[in-house]
Amino acid sequence: MLFNLPLRCRCGHVHGIAREVRPSDGFRLICYCKDCQALARFLKRPDVLDETGGTDIFQTSPGRIKLSAGADAVRCLSFSGKVLRWYADCCGTPIANTAAGTRFPVLGLIHSFVSDEVDGRSRDKMFGLPLCRIHERSAIAPLQADAPPPATLRIVARRGAKVLGWWWQGLARPNPFFNDQTNAPLSVPHAITRGERKALERGNA
Repeated sequence: MLFNLPLRCRCGHVHGIAREVRPSDGFRLICYCKDCQALARFLKRPDVLDETGGTDIFQTSPGRIKLSAGADAVRCLSFSGKVLRWYADCCGTPIANTAAGTRFPVLGLIHSFVSDEVDGRSRDKMFGLPLCRIHERSAIAPLQADAPPPATLRIVARRGAKVLGWWWQGLARPNPFFNDQTNAPLSVPHAITRGERKALERGNA
């Protein structure tokens, strides 16, 4: 079954829609990387991480996501220059992760921008259960017994096939976080300095 999912930040200023989404059209995972954790600290939003420091992410094609309002409050930062981490400046809601350019057809939708339930359907119903976990060595506490399994070669191949399919179908565009004519990001990325990074990792930012 296909779902049109309303998307909104915590205060509602930034909102949009994920069009025609179903579990088989995306890839849900839990990421424990230090960058996801640093983003939550930068935004002063520890509540977007689970108790072990994980972030619930649904990877889909950019062409399925549309921002209806609030683009003026959309900002991004980068820890490496390769990945842009988008958030709502109005209320500090993490929105999504993208590549630094428009060629890579993957958008990682962060759970804080998606309602826990839509029309009585839970996130598990809309996106399916998480297929795997990544960067678990950076978890801040022991993982629970029911945590998603590590990524296997089979899962990596499955994701690769999805990404190739999105590229082949032209679903890398339009990307809601980039200008469709110039390919420039909606907001000039804030490059996190080494000092800022160290402060975030210590939890002092």
